[in-house]
Amino acid sequence: MASTRLRRIALVALAGAGSFAGTLVLSSDLLLHSSTAAIISDSPKEVMDEAWQIVFRDYLDTTGNYSEEKWKTLRRDLLSKSYGNTKDAYEAIRGMLGTLDDPYTRFMDPREFKEMEIDTSGELSGVGIQLSLDKDSKELVVVSPIDGSPASRAGVQPQDVITAIDGKSTRGMTTEDAVKLIRGKVGTKVVLELRRGAGQFVTVDLIRDRIELAAVDSSVNVAPNGAKVGYIRLKQFNANAAKDMRNAINELSGEGVSGFVLDLRSNPGGLLMASVEIARQWLDEGVIVSSSTRDGVSDVKRASGRALTKAPLVVLVNEGSASASEILSGAIQDNNRGVVVGKKTFGKGLIQSVRGLSDGSGMTVTIAKYLTPSGKDIHKQGITPDVNANLSKAQAQRLKFEDLGTRNDPQYRVAESELAKLLRQSNAKPEVSFEGDVQLNVFSAN
Repeated sequence: MASTRLRRIALVALAGAGSFAGTLVLSSDLLLHSSTAAIISDSPKEVMDEAWQIVFRDYLDTTGNYSEEKWKTLRRDLLSKSYGNTKDAYEAIRGMLGTLDDPYTRFMDPREFKEMEIDTSGELSGVGIQLSLDKDSKELVVVSPIDGSPASRAGVQPQDVITAIDGKSTRGMTTEDAVKLIRGKVGTKVVLELRRGAGQFVTVDLIRDRIELAAVDSSVNVAPNGAKVGYIRLKQFNANAAKDMRNAINELSGEGVSGFVLDLRSNPGGLLMASVEIARQWLDEGVIVSSSTRDGVSDVKRASGRALTKAPLVVLVNEGSASASEILSGAIQDNNRGVVVGKKTFGKGLIQSVRGLSDGSGMTVTIAKYLTPSGKDIHKQGITPDVNANLSKAQAQRLKFEDLGTRNDPQYRVAESELAKLLRQSNAKPEVSFEGDVQLNVFSAN
């Protein structure tokens, strides 16, 4: 049977902008009649049926375009046709998944699937752009450039729309099509044409390079009041993120910082369990995130009682903070562990499972939605900060990469100010006094 050769261990992904997460063990619950099995005995149809079955079993419909009967009819139609080569079969699979109108449920040929696996490993080659296909406009949107990448150095910004690649219009182009054109050998050039905001058009020449995905940058900053601030910028939730975060928290704590600013701006997300593990480093108790499948099965991730620090915390977010970033910032906000500062986040609240198929290709499929601890569904809504901190267009253009997390960074200054308030509150200790039979709590700031 086709499904028996399906790779059973899969990555669970938060594909907001860069996919990807823990593990999910699959089981086949669809049995094929022998006549149908004969139809799909050749390899292209076998892979096609594997993809079909994954959707049939696990897909969470968020668009209203899926029905079981239509999906069965589509299967019969596709398997009744002949495919001259693997490429034709792959295009048929993409067309099949395209009927769902879900940009996060997509097919990857073996090369694309291998590249996706590299993306989560902590190293890749290219220009360092995380892409998303806007569901309504069908435009290719930059979720965020990776810090230190050619795209970041050239000034590519979150929400930029890629209108052309090397002179070729991106109209009707999928993210896979775009990645094929943007990626290439290290040292070669690619030209992107971007639309920014209402009508500004920008052309950037990028030299492809190997992108090192260091998950964390950290430093000790000194606030105007003399307090030591531990600044941590988490750039991506890859396989190294939890380890790197643990090291940063411990090192900064050892240097005597009074509180932390955790910067998740333009962090496109990544591995689900990385976000949970990092949340556990900040939270001693409480729910971190819950997820719900189409069958109503709910999985709740909680703090483990082993937080690395209880120091005051401020979290910085912006429009490029997506997926796993929203899980982490939502958990901190809902558990009152810290103050969230910045702009409303991207709004990616769906969980994808990344499945390997028998010929080395693969696919991502939406299997669940996640909720913050308070039960909020943030898909298309995002996380609203506790304190709004704008970054004007002119400020963004003047802000250099090396200015992030410094006094030259307007949003960071707001975060540092909020941290100062938290520190004053934490230093207010109760003193007990008595007047007659009435006990009063009097607070004095040391």
